[in-house]
Amino acid sequence: MSPAWRERRPPRPDLAVGPGERLLAWAEVESGDAAGTRDALYLRVSGAPAVRIPWEQVHSAEWDPEGGTLRVAEVGRWGEPRPIHILVVRRPGRLLELLRERVTASILVQRHVSVSPRRGLRVIARRAPGGREPAQWSFDFDEGVDPDDPAVRLVAETTLAALRDEVGL
Repeated sequence: MSPAWRERRPPRPDLAVGPGERLLAWAEVESGDAAGTRDALYLRVSGAPAVRIPWEQVHSAEWDPEGGTLRVAEVGRWGEPRPIHILVVRRPGRLLELLRERVTASILVQRHVSVSPRRGLRVIARRAPGGREPAQWSFDFDEGVDPDDPAVRLVAETTLAALRDEVGL
């Protein structure tokens, strides 16, 4: 019998995962499922097919304990809306711990550089947990920074080149 202070583990979701993957953590989600493996986060909302998001493609994850919501934003592509998934979580189980650990582990290097006194951009290199794939480089621009501005492009390209040299990628 488990101690009274221990939270019961949420029921294991019925999610098909990729070959060689197994569920490590999951949460009890209202109208859906959320689970993670070593390689990816799996989300299913309202009976729709599950979405597989590799950890290196998770831009951010925000947990609101008061509202019980988990907001997951994908890395996305420039000029397209960033995919965002919002789930109401009844019991997070160990999924939040896995989410933090795996996303953090996927970031090889990141550097914020200024393009004005109060704004800048972040250059980020991410890699899948297995390390078999090459690093993926991306830019994250502070609000109000125009990525089409030639001065911003120069800062971004210069920082990218310097980081690639610095880390040997």
